[in-house]
Amino acid sequence: MTEKKKLSRNKILKELYFQDSLSCADLSFKIDKSFPVTAKLLEDLLEHNLVVESGYAVSTGGRRPLIYTLQQDVMYLVSVAMDQYVTKIAIMDMQNNFVSPIEKIVLPLPDNPAALQVLIEKIQMVMDASGISKEKFVGVGIGMPGFVDVKKGVNYTFLQLPDNKSITRYIAGKIKVPVFIDNDSSLVALAELRFGAARESSNAMVINIAWGIGLGLILNGELFRGHEGFAGEFSHIPLFLNGKLCSCGKTGCLETETSLQLIVEKAREGVKAGRTSRLSSLKGDDLEQDCDAIIEAVKNGDQFAIELFSKAGYNIGKGVAVLIHLLNPKIIILSGRGSSAGQIWQAPIQQALNEHCIYRLYESTSVEISTLGNQAELFGAAALVMENYEHIPAIKIHPFSKHEEQVKVGE
Repeated sequence: MTEKKKLSRNKILKELYFQDSLSCADLSFKIDKSFPVTAKLLEDLLEHNLVVESGYAVSTGGRRPLIYTLQQDVMYLVSVAMDQYVTKIAIMDMQNNFVSPIEKIVLPLPDNPAALQVLIEKIQMVMDASGISKEKFVGVGIGMPGFVDVKKGVNYTFLQLPDNKSITRYIAGKIKVPVFIDNDSSLVALAELRFGAARESSNAMVINIAWGIGLGLILNGELFRGHEGFAGEFSHIPLFLNGKLCSCGKTGCLETETSLQLIVEKAREGVKAGRTSRLSSLKGDDLEQDCDAIIEAVKNGDQFAIELFSKAGYNIGKGVAVLIHLLNPKIIILSGRGSSAGQIWQAPIQQALNEHCIYRLYESTSVEISTLGNQAELFGAAALVMENYEHIPAIKIHPFSKHEEQVKVGE
């Protein structure tokens, strides 16, 4: 098979992954090939059991066309969603179903030189435990916090190798499968663009409410990463004169008045000070568990928990007002871990927009809660692999030589 034919064939598989099912005419348009050429490619994919006929499209007046879908169990994706403290690893099929339980690992990233080695071992463990042959894995997509250079495969904040060598090449050399990385908030936005609330929007802002407050920008129907891939550092807009030190080393950043970490800290302080609340049982030594408990308390109407989220939501709204003034998006999507708290965010954000945003600019912008919730980053990491799928056959996996790996990771 020629390289040109492989490229067109892989484009079809990529389009079917993102669109679920398409007719030959639809695919012909999307891959920019003639109908006969596309039909021939589909015939080849059917013979190799990569694609199946899944019925007929709705009639538009003539004969109903056949539609095609990816075979569910012939290719798999490894999806990794990392935050500063916890990593989730999942194996997904071509219809974005989880084929095994999500592996959840406590893996702190700050000041942890062994984190990269642990990550590699856990990915390999999950792949081995699945019983799926390695040839069926298309690739590994990894979302992670920090300043991520997608092209170089480098994270300048966490998981660094000596001399900023490529961690994608390093991991791929160990597990023998192509690896792709991106910033966690960018992948949350990619998930919303491909599978969620931004699917029908050409201009959307996706706010990743997590231990920080991330941002993914969708402009003109595409994920916008900026010059070096660092666009969307929403957390570090200096909005407050509170003197609070941010994780970035500056003071007064948006993160210092809005993050889930701040909410947990304020909840613990309130409980210690005697606030009446269902949160009296907060552990105080488990950030993630306490966060989940506070979100559950919000859903059950706990006044103190609602107060904490309302204040954070109002401050997020002040940041959103800046985004609307600059970019005039159609939709603001609240996604990530914090979005599971639901509609509690919308009223205070709207109030902030009423106070800090020009009405003419925000009157047509809606604020919506993600339907993907806490799994958005996992869906985005899987999508990252398929975004690159047409080029995967050309990717050569070359492990580091002993000379290149002069300093072992974790030492």
